[in-house]
Amino acid sequence: MSAQGEIDAGKRFAFGENWTRFLADLNEKRITDAEASLRDMLGVHDLAGKSFLDIGSGSGLFSLAARRLGARVHSFDFDSKSVACTEELRKRYFPGDSTWRVEQGSALDGAYIASLGQFDVVYSWGVLHHTGSMWLGFENAIGRVNPGGKLFIAIYNDQGWKSHLWWLIKAFYNVLPRPLRWLFIKLLMGAIHAVMLVKCTLRGRPMDAIRPIFDDSRERGMSAKHDVVDWVGGLPFEFATFELLEGYFRQRGFRLINSIRTTSWGCNELAFERVACAD
Repeated sequence: MSAQGEIDAGKRFAFGENWTRFLADLNEKRITDAEASLRDMLGVHDLAGKSFLDIGSGSGLFSLAARRLGARVHSFDFDSKSVACTEELRKRYFPGDSTWRVEQGSALDGAYIASLGQFDVVYSWGVLHHTGSMWLGFENAIGRVNPGGKLFIAIYNDQGWKSHLWWLIKAFYNVLPRPLRWLFIKLLMGAIHAVMLVKCTLRGRPMDAIRPIFDDSRERGMSAKHDVVDWVGGLPFEFATFELLEGYFRQRGFRLINSIRTTSWGCNELAFERVACAD
């Protein structure tokens, strides 16, 4: 089934539509923040002379960041509207650039993935847990990393019953009539903010709960108002613990070189270096 067919059936969130709205808020600071995220997590000053594969390019922001850092970039996404977003950024910032390729493809399509060759950096932030077959996505991504190359992924943290509850929330959102989805988000986030306000007030720090409501900026150049839509609606949805991910990739010849670990909502970020081929 196509991405649009899954969206129409309530089985997939319209990621591309959300990214299209995000592009209206894209500015230089968001781009430089994205560049800083890549430099910091990969432990590099730039990506000059490197090849960069963006698996699930979404808005295209990180493909753009990699290209501005000097990489040769190949971007692809399953969602045609996400592909259009990435194309728009290429046209806007690197028109006619032959070293940045953008196309539609699936992270689960083994033949397509194999046809791309190998890359110095394989990047897939918050994508493979939305494919519907995360572990197959991992295996396909592994095969695209050059010996000595780097893999940078981010995957939703496994919180046990809380993660399963969040899956139900996402599933409910995607079967709601479109006019009711924004209302659902408002009600849900209002309840979450109320709980956070009570907790922070009891700790004597009420502004910790109030400040984020009025601040749209997020790490990596992201936008709070667009992130929350993805957070509530992003389906398919899978998750894994930090320890499970680190062990899985270590057994396949990857060494963890950097990470940002979460103990609650959100994603664990892991950057690996390929030190050996899988057995």
